[in-house]
Amino acid sequence: MDLGHDTVYALGTVVELVNSSPEIAGDEALSDLSALGELVRRREVSDVGRLTHEDLLAVRVLRERLREIFAAADEASAVRLVNALVADARTTPRLTDHDGWPLHMHYYAPDARLAEHLSADCGMALALVIAAGERQRLATCAAPDCERVLVDQSRNRSKRYCDARTCGNRLHVAAYRARQRTG
Repeated sequence: MDLGHDTVYALGTVVELVNSSPEIAGDEALSDLSALGELVRRREVSDVGRLTHEDLLAVRVLRERLREIFAAADEASAVRLVNALVADARTTPRLTDHDGWPLHMHYYAPDARLAEHLSADCGMALALVIAAGERQRLATCAAPDCERVLVDQSRNRSKRYCDARTCGNRLHVAAYRARQRTG
């Protein structure tokens, strides 16, 4: 699945944002403006002004909207949720080159606040995945005690765990031990 650098990066932002939820992470990963600022820096979100408490609250609301897309019961529901997200974001596609990157698309309005910026970029990335007939790549970790989301970018759509070193390995070790006990 070749989606281009910006789309892949936006999908990574979706995953990190959704997985920051206290229902998933155990604690509120976006507890304050400092944590939100760190997310912006880590995900290299461009054109962000001074962050406010309203930005923090709006990004938390966005996070839940993104999570609903992963939990959608069917494609029609996912499409409806993505369309609403993109429509609410005042999507304004334009070509840009910045920070050494070649020409690429930005979807957010030039004066957008952070949540609207993320809604446009992340919503469009999710829309491109769904439009490509690849909705099954938007998944929840297969580990029974994990609710983290993931975007499967493997060629054969085989990624099942949010992290193979933790969830995947833990389940494989448990299965091995169960086989040893019964064998």
